[in-house]
Amino acid sequence: MTTSPLELAGLRQRVDKALAGFLATQRARLLEIDPALDEVAGTVSAFVLGGGKRLRPAFAYWGFRGAGGTDSDEVVAAVSALEFVQASALIHDDLMDRSDTRRGEPSVHRRYESRHIAAGWRGDATGFGDSAAVLLGDLALVWSDEMLHGSGLPLADLARARQVFDQMRTEVTVGQYLDVLTQATADTSLERAGKVARFKAAKYTVERPLLLGAALAGGGPEVFAAYAAFGLPLGEAFQMRDDVLGVFGDPERTGKPAGDDLREGKRTYLVASAFAVIDEPARAELDAGLGAPGLDDAGVERLRAIIRDSGALAATESRIDTLGAEALDALKQAPIEDEARSVLFALAEAATRRLF
Repeated sequence: MTTSPLELAGLRQRVDKALAGFLATQRARLLEIDPALDEVAGTVSAFVLGGGKRLRPAFAYWGFRGAGGTDSDEVVAAVSALEFVQASALIHDDLMDRSDTRRGEPSVHRRYESRHIAAGWRGDATGFGDSAAVLLGDLALVWSDEMLHGSGLPLADLARARQVFDQMRTEVTVGQYLDVLTQATADTSLERAGKVARFKAAKYTVERPLLLGAALAGGGPEVFAAYAAFGLPLGEAFQMRDDVLGVFGDPERTGKPAGDDLREGKRTYLVASAFAVIDEPARAELDAGLGAPGLDDAGVERLRAIIRDSGALAATESRIDTLGAEALDALKQAPIEDEARSVLFALAEAATRRLF
């Protein structure tokens, strides 16, 4: 059986250990403030430790190694901070999308809404759940900063990484806003769909983690340029794969209801590709169905059929292949260590084919 690239160098287990240790310290700090915060600590811990592929720490770690960095527990702790950025993004994303589940479990705002109802507290249960999700997502983002800077790496290394880390968090936040804006304005252009994918996910998933690793290692401009040429198209391919799964994926695999992106009204590259070629009656039906309250399973299947029959699914799969090939060509020429190159090849294959 082939070892997953996420398991090489014992990385996944080491990331989990670093996260668990950090979270234990944070729990103790919260309990000193008030016993009621044990629930908060438990929720964030369950969210961070209960799932996730650890893809971003993997790209950052192997980006570090490729740039000549030497393995250490400190660098693993530093790249593990990316999991708190991811937790923050997902908690807030679920709230904005009004998603009921995440990884097969209740989303954070639904969990706290249910807690309010079960306890018979005063006020609006939905509002309480929403408020809790905003604050817990914010807390995860704060902890990302704390974990990076408390990793034990030299201050000079952290100072180099700071610009990449800050830029990444800005990009994913404004990318999320553009996603919300795109849904509100019903923008169906491929240009807007591509920009949302690039800034909400592509740069944040692959390119910026690679550059963070390179910065921690003190990599030169040639390494940065190579990682950008590899990471951006790969990140876009990864997001397009995610978009395909959001419409056509198996709920047991995605952890979310079938066709969830359609119910949420996501204007992804896949959907924009369909709008670009379908006739006016199909366009009207697709536009009316996206994000429609009460969209049932039959409605989801009808929208899927419109997208599939338009050729948009095949076009998106072709685009994924093209972007993946572009990324691999850049990686072949990158001036990095051979072991890291080999692992990054495997990570690229896994990311676009979703083998994990």
